[in-house]
This record gives sequence, C-alpha cells and structure tokens, in this order.
Amino acid sequence: MRLKDKTAMIIGAGQAPGSSPAIGNGRATSVLFAREGARILAVDRYLASAEETVAMIKDEGGEAAAVEADVTDEAAVEAAVQDCVARWGRIDILHYNVGMSVEAGDAPMTEITTESFDKIVSVNLRGMVYACKHTLPGMREQGSGAIVSISSMAAWENYPWVGYKATKSAMIALTEQLAIQNAEYGVRANVILPGLMDTPMAVDRRAEAWGRSREDVAAERDAKIPLLGKMGTAWDVAYAALFLASDEAKFITGAALPVDGGRGCNIG
Repeated sequence: MRLKDKTAMIIGAGQAPGSSPAIGNGRATSVLFAREGARILAVDRYLASAEETVAMIKDEGGEAAAVEADVTDEAAVEAAVQDCVARWGRIDILHYNVGMSVEAGDAPMTEITTESFDKIVSVNLRGMVYACKHTLPGMREQGSGAIVSISSMAAWENYPWVGYKATKSAMIALTEQLAIQNAEYGVRANVILPGLMDTPMAVDRRAEAWGRSREDVAAERDAKIPLLGKMGTAWDVAYAALFLASDEAKFITGAALPVDGGRGCNIG
C-alpha cells in the first residue's frame, strides 16, 4: 500500500450535488487514499456529504472520520486540524481540494463584482492559506509532510473569468513558496492542474448556471480534449494526487502537474 500508516486531511472531501453519477475530485481522492492505506479526515462545509464519503471508505474496510468546516472560517479550519491530530497524532498529507467560480458569480474583468471576487478569493486561496498555516507546524516538527493542492489549467489558459483565473494562478505561486520555505523541514508541496474534467462541480454546476442540459455542456467540453476527445474523470486527478502524496514522489516539490488530456499543449 502506497500510503500505509499515513494520515491524510482532505479538505473538500464531500461531493458537489449533480444529476449525474460522476464522482468529484475530493471524494475520489479520499476513497483512493484510503484504499492505499491512509487514515482519512474528510473535511467539508457540508457534513452530510463528508459523511457519505466516509461511509464509502468504511464500506471498503478503510478508516475515516468526517468533520464539518467552512474554509472561509479560520477557526473552523484550525479546529479540523486539531481534530485530526487528536484522533491520529499527526497529519502526513494535506490535500486542499476546494474551489468555486461561476456559481459564485465569477465574470470577465469588466463585469466582476467586489462581492463575487472576494467570495472566490476567500474559498479558493485564503482557505488554502488557513489550512497550510495550521498544518505546517506539526509537519515541521515531525520532519515530514506532503501538501497537495488542486489548482486548474485555467491558471495557464486564456480563461474568461477573472476570479477563478486569479486565484488558481495564485495557488501555484503559493505552492512554490511553500515548497522552498519548507524543504529544510522535509515538507513537500505540489499542485495539480486539472483540465476539463467530468465532475459534478465542473459540468453539473455550469449546466445549472447557464440553463443548459448536462449532456450539452459535457459534449462541448469533450470536443476540446485532444486525447481521445473525452474529458478526464476525478479518478485521473486522484491518481495524480496519490503519486504526489506518496513516498514515490519524495524528491518532487514545487511542481505544477497538468492533468488535462494534452489540451495544454495548445497553449502558446
């Protein structure tokens, strides 16, 4: 098992609602990490959703617990970290898998509102800062740790909405800072850049926001993927996260890993 005896705190471990059976990145990563031997603290702003993830893990014989926390609330994030340490004594892996865009009112530069921009920043970026701030002291003390966050290929592409573009780009810079400033403590930090994925958050929420069918939105996204003309799934992101969290990636830090079916090759 690639994560045997490790403890992982996964923020955004629940599931965005949707009409399809597609699984989201956070849930897929939680289940996969547990299959590989990790103890999982499933953190989500919707406790019932985190508990569904925990139930899936326990049904397969894994060990997990659910905690409710809103990443815009620093005290709640700190409490989740303390809960994980109280349960299992340490945190070996911090996985930050939270983000929002169109559902928060994201828009082009000349149309974005202050309220929408601040909301996106608070979830996509500031929440990550809170999570790292309160997890790092323990990782430094134990002399090891892996931070794996989820950005987006939107950070590198000509993306239309300013809130998501700005925050997901900032996550890459933050990851680089985390990597260089914590290397001496044995703590690694890497970031994954998913492309167009078939997840409830990516497809169902857009379909709802745009008043279109899920099938129409999915087909439009599929047509943009060079690799077999099909979006990736949450499992593609989860396996990338598994590698970066595992000791197989012990000499990798500060990296930004695209998981996008080759679409990024068209950039530039």
